[in-house]
Amino acid sequence: MQGHRQCCTWAENDPVMRAYHDEEWGIPVRDPRALWEMLMLEGFQAGLAWITILKKRDAFRQAFAGFDPEQVAAFNEDDVARLMANPGIVRAEAKIRATIQGARIYQDMAAHRENFADFCWSFTDGKTIKNPGRDWIASSPLSETISKELKRRGFKFVGPKIVYAWLQAVGIVNDHELTCFRRDEV
Repeated sequence: MQGHRQCCTWAENDPVMRAYHDEEWGIPVRDPRALWEMLMLEGFQAGLAWITILKKRDAFRQAFAGFDPEQVAAFNEDDVARLMANPGIVRAEAKIRATIQGARIYQDMAAHRENFADFCWSFTDGKTIKNPGRDWIASSPLSETISKELKRRGFKFVGPKIVYAWLQAVGIVNDHELTCFRRDEV
């Protein structure tokens, strides 16, 4: 961790957020499974603080079979009940069911030879969008377009704000602050 270097202000005061910022946030992710996992976690974050999800991420990974889409797609009602009883995760039935459905959609895409990473990066021609320094925004025309396409395919908890946070997290959009040491590194 680069504790002595200036980072984005949102990550300055919490060691968990600082580690996430310095080691993960905004680094371009090209692995389809990892992109899907982060999209599902962003969905769980809806209405909550991201720190809540970060602190529960290991429990989420254990509960959702390491976010292996093939395994999660096979979850049934017993699994929903098991997850609803798990105090280590966010126990929101709609979000649990959305994750299972998201795994099924991911699997369907793969069965039709559509790589989830290629799909995700297709909206920017495979390039990270480096936004100019500006006031913080919650959504963009890009996140609105991707949100509509994800919803069309049947994904849930993928509104423009959730999608924008995901785009930032997986490095499709670089919104590191102008003074942040990570801005030019990613």
